[in-house]
Amino acid sequence: MDWFVRAFIKASVVWLALGTLVGLAMAVHPTWTVYRAVHMHMMLLGFVTMMIYGVAYHVLPRFVGNPLHSRRAAGAHFWIANAGLTLMSAGFALRANASPLATAVLGMGGALAGAGAYIFAYLVWRTVDAGPRLQSRPTPRHLTEEPSRSPIVQIASRS
Repeated sequence: MDWFVRAFIKASVVWLALGTLVGLAMAVHPTWTVYRAVHMHMMLLGFVTMMIYGVAYHVLPRFVGNPLHSRRAAGAHFWIANAGLTLMSAGFALRANASPLATAVLGMGGALAGAGAYIFAYLVWRTVDAGPRLQSRPTPRHLTEEPSRSPIVQIASRS
C-alpha cells in the first residue's frame, strides 16, 4: 500500500475523532453550536472525503489496470488537502469568535482544500483515461495449433 493511501485513511480517522469531539462538545454546551461549520467540515471533508481519497487511490488503479498517473502528485495532495482543512477549521472557529483574521484564514484553507480536490479529480481522470496497457502474455497453444477435425467432418469432406 502506498504511503499516501495509508496517510489519507489515517487522517480520515483522526478527522472523525476530532469532528466527533466537536459534535459532543456542542451537545454538552448548546452555546457551542456556533462551531457547527467546524464540525460539519471535519466530518465531511475530513472523515468522508479523506477516506474516499485514500480508498480511490488504492482501488482505482487496480480496477482500470493502469498505474496511478502521478504518485508524487498524490503525495502532495495529501499535504495540501489536510493543510487546507486545518486552516478552514481554524477559520470557521475564528469566524464564530468574530476574529478579524477569520476570512483570510478561511480563504487560504478553502483555496488549499479546493486545490486538493482538483488534484484528485485530475489524477483520477488521467488514471482512468490512460487506456489499457498491453500485457505480453504467451498465446495459448490451443489458439496456435491447427484445429483438428472430427472424424465425421473428415468423412464428409471426402465425398
